Amino acid sequence: MEDKRRVEDLISELVHRLCTNSSSSSSSSSSSISNSNSNPNPSNVRYATRILSSRMTPSISTDEAAMAYSIKSQLVKQGKLSDALSFADLYSKFASKTGPGSVKNKWAVLYLLKVISDDRNINRKPHSDSTFSGGLPALFEPQTNGSLARVLNDSCSLNDDGAVVIDNKVNGHSGSAKLQNGGVLLISKDPENLRDQAYRDFAALVREENNVSEEVLVRDVLYCCQGIDGKYVLFDESVDGYMLPDTIRVSKPIRIMIRKLCELGWLYKKVKEYISETVERFHDENVGTVAQAFCAALQDELSEYYKLLAVLQSQSMNPIPLVSENASSGNYLSLRRLSVWFAEPMVKMRLMAVLVDSCKDLKGGAMAGAIHMHAQHGDPLLHDFMKRLLRRVCSPLFEMVRSWVLEGELEDIFSEFFVLGQSVKAESLWREGYRLHSAMLPSFISQSLARRILRTGKSINFLRVCCEDRSWADAATQAAAATGTTTRRGGLGYGETDALESLVTEAAKRIDKHLMDVVYNRYRFKEHCLAIKRYLLLGQGDFVQYLMDIVGPELSEPANTISAFKLAGLLESAIRSSNAQYDDPDILDRLRVKMMPHNKGDRGWDVFSLDYDARVPLNTVFTESVMAKYLKIFNFLWKLRRVEHALIGAWKKMKPNLITSHFFTKLPKAVKFRLILTSRRCQVLWNEMNHFLTNLQYYIMFEVLEVSWANFSDEMEAAKDLDDLLAAHDKYLHSIVEKSLLGERSQDLYKSLFILFDLILRFRSHADRLYEGIYEFQARTMEDKTELPKHSKKKSEDSESWLSGGRKAITQRADEFLRNMGQDIDAVSKEYSSLFKGFISQLPVQQHIDLKFLMFRLDFSEFYGSAF
Repeated sequence: MEDKRRVEDLISELVHRLCTNSSSSSSSSSSSISNSNSNPNPSNVRYATRILSSRMTPSISTDEAAMAYSIKSQLVKQGKLSDALSFADLYSKFASKTGPGSVKNKWAVLYLLKVISDDRNINRKPHSDSTFSGGLPALFEPQTNGSLARVLNDSCSLNDDGAVVIDNKVNGHSGSAKLQNGGVLLISKDPENLRDQAYRDFAALVREENNVSEEVLVRDVLYCCQGIDGKYVLFDESVDGYMLPDTIRVSKPIRIMIRKLCELGWLYKKVKEYISETVERFHDENVGTVAQAFCAALQDELSEYYKLLAVLQSQSMNPIPLVSENASSGNYLSLRRLSVWFAEPMVKMRLMAVLVDSCKDLKGGAMAGAIHMHAQHGDPLLHDFMKRLLRRVCSPLFEMVRSWVLEGELEDIFSEFFVLGQSVKAESLWREGYRLHSAMLPSFISQSLARRILRTGKSINFLRVCCEDRSWADAATQAAAATGTTTRRGGLGYGETDALESLVTEAAKRIDKHLMDVVYNRYRFKEHCLAIKRYLLLGQGDFVQYLMDIVGPELSEPANTISAFKLAGLLESAIRSSNAQYDDPDILDRLRVKMMPHNKGDRGWDVFSLDYDARVPLNTVFTESVMAKYLKIFNFLWKLRRVEHALIGAWKKMKPNLITSHFFTKLPKAVKFRLILTSRRCQVLWNEMNHFLTNLQYYIMFEVLEVSWANFSDEMEAAKDLDDLLAAHDKYLHSIVEKSLLGERSQDLYKSLFILFDLILRFRSHADRLYEGIYEFQARTMEDKTELPKHSKKKSEDSESWLSGGRKAITQRADEFLRNMGQDIDAVSKEYSSLFKGFISQLPVQQHIDLKFLMFRLDFSEFYGSAF
């Protein structure tokens, strides 16, 4: 109790010293409060006690110099220059004093004095809700009446009843105001106050210079900001903006300010017109859901704008002080205040107008990308505004991405998604059914991410349509759960690109793995590729040999006389006669005979081919163009095997036997020499052709087909998605075509090679004729020795017979026949040698394939010269 009473006594003494004047304070500074003639006002003591016992937390930084500068600036603004100088002198002494007995927290003392001074000034105002003894009021109070403010002076005192007595002296004229404890303010002032008269003169001058009051102009500006013509401010089509007519007499600054403020109305009108036009075309395909979301976002921003205009409209009804004599409220709205209120809406509306101009002819992802480009801004206000706007605008786009990645559904009625689908056959679904629409790809989604999004949705549709698989839904659900994304609508939004990329990556990984398992295990893709290699690329040797032997006689007939059904039966016979009979029946059922279009004069060899029926979904890989390449390779390999088969047949007739050797000994020396020479040339040419075909066939079958297959097998194992598998197969097929000299760059080599094949077949024909003639001469000679005496009469009657001229005639005809055959074989040999050398010369210097056998050279003339 004693400490509390001691504190109250100290506070009373402090209040007494502060409230007494300086003269009386100096005379009684040595006396105690008990000896004072008068006690301090109880209300002042209570007010001081409240201040000292309060816990005021400053909202500014503790800067002592800044606080001193603020107090001095406030005194200067109030016109108290002498007080400001005195305060500066006192503060310099106060700040320089250090050591024992000095105040450590000088900033807190200055802050306390400033708060007390501000509180004292605020409590002088009659419209304040608190009395002088009512404690600290709010920092911001409604502005008071200008006339009352002019009455108040800087000096005031408290009477014994706790009322505030305010003395005002301006140029010798005085007035007084009294604020009772009950809140009633009694004011008396001199009506001839010069300051008040100056304000009245200013108001009259303003009315004289302007024939329209500022209140009316403010209301007109508010109308214009809503796209409505005001009473005086109207929209001028010639200048495309709101103008104040020249007939209205206002000052130039006001006219300029109105023009600047009405820019907000022009911007609003542009945005509103875009929204109205777009709403009318909502069902038009040129609008789309993204544009609808953009309009909704703009409309929400305009709703906030309307709320601001409603508040300003209510404030505009209050008169403006200093201009209107009826001004009684500080909550008024002038043009200058309106410019402050319009600062932020002007920035937003200008940005919305720019967006409207940029997106007028855009839709979908293109519109979202264009808006995103304007979001790259350093201003936090604009950045937050654009982020909020883009989240609404991109909502339909991200919903399309979610639906496509997790469900495979392309919900794109207005063609605004960056994935474009079209109706195609099942076999073309993967390659042609869906593609990226680059024009609709927003800039915040990268090309790599877009390709993954495209492939993920394609994989789902491929599984659903081509593979008739439904278990992909589990993979999509697991992907969404792994990334923490819901499978429901609204799970993704703008600004969540990392979450989107994570979802797409997980979904693509799981769905692609499931797709590859289905293709490899359920549809046995590897087995079908191996079957094509064995049958269409003639890798099954025993099957090819049986087929060649069985269909050879049939294919030697004209193409228009061959039955495809008979060839199909022969194909079945070849399968049953070889190890192919042990293959999977499903694979053997897909192997078919195909007769290509033929011209007049074509033989069966020219039109026969094998085909493999790749059904859904394998026909996604083995498309018509791919099977056409396989057919081209088959025709080349079939031609190579046919030529080999022809040379083997020629060798069977050319091999020596006892009868032919005995026949050689019976011939005259000249004929015998010609026969040996012709046979030798035929043997040499056969060896050369056989050497060429053997090496070429080895190169094609092992260096090309087997090496390419080994690389393809490795890439099949490493393939993570169907695109990788397609790329690996295309690379495998391209490698075979190019290395087999069947590519576009090897057309001349391809033609030369087929001409060489035709020469070999011509040689087979000549060899057959040669040895058939030799056998016929041999048969005639044997017949002449055994039957000539018994048929001499018949012989004389048949003058055209081989034996009509006797043995001499046979020898003569044999010599002529051998001479002709030797000339034919020489012609074939020379032509073959010339074409072979030309074929070698056409090979590129840096050929990427290795044809070692083509380095073999043989000059037939030199060989013959050395042999004979």
